[in-house]
Amino acid sequence: MAHEKNHDYVILPPSIWPFMGAVGGFVMLFGAVLWMKGITPFIFFAGALTVLYVMYGWWSDTISENEAGEYTPVVRIGLRYGVILFIISEVMFFVAWFWSFIKHAMYPGGPEEPAMYQTWPPQGIEPFDPWHLPLINTLILLCSGMAVTWAHYALVHDNNNRRDLRNGLILAVALGALFTFFQAYEYSHAAFGFAGNIYGANFFMATGFHGAHVIIGTIFLFVCYLRARAGQFTPDSHVGLEAAAWYWHFVDVVWLFLFTVVYIWGS
Repeated sequence: MAHEKNHDYVILPPSIWPFMGAVGGFVMLFGAVLWMKGITPFIFFAGALTVLYVMYGWWSDTISENEAGEYTPVVRIGLRYGVILFIISEVMFFVAWFWSFIKHAMYPGGPEEPAMYQTWPPQGIEPFDPWHLPLINTLILLCSGMAVTWAHYALVHDNNNRRDLRNGLILAVALGALFTFFQAYEYSHAAFGFAGNIYGANFFMATGFHGAHVIIGTIFLFVCYLRARAGQFTPDSHVGLEAAAWYWHFVDVVWLFLFTVVYIWGS
């Protein structure tokens, strides 16, 4: 029959979201250049708000499509591949910061460089003690990852245990927020700044971008918590929860490398 669906894929109607996302991204990038030139920050924030609106609208449509039964097992496999490729791109993003930090730690400066740049950390830089607040934050983030795993196990392997699913997610969100608070406290007590030395620049770029990922992941998990309260995940269909869990475990692994390389070895 005409218009009868005889395949496992989803064909969606035309959407304005990709175009709006591209425009918002361009405006945000152009506005960032203007802001760095000291002209105006408003164009950057206009672009950022546009991107956030696109994220909200596009992902809301995605949830609605899933709830309508559009996402077959074949489609869900494709979504999982997309999440995996995204996380791989994020891995390469952090490889750049690790590369820069390790390179400068091993070869801090040549004979032509000032004496302060020929040691690592540079002279006058007092790095953080890794066995105090950084160690506490490591334990917090690892416990948060365990909470996410608990939530996923409760859904898939514990007879769709909704109570433990919700409790695991909200515990992971709380621990993620606590990690962010402690990192902000650590930054406020840093004995070095971002500008003027390569150690501070590498430290704040690597740990700062990781902190941004923690905030994004915390929001991701909180959205999953709200969806779990609405009963939207099932043991057979929970790609959103899987994506959040994979992303959060990626954040955990990156922090373990940061703690080992930057806080322990690099100091």
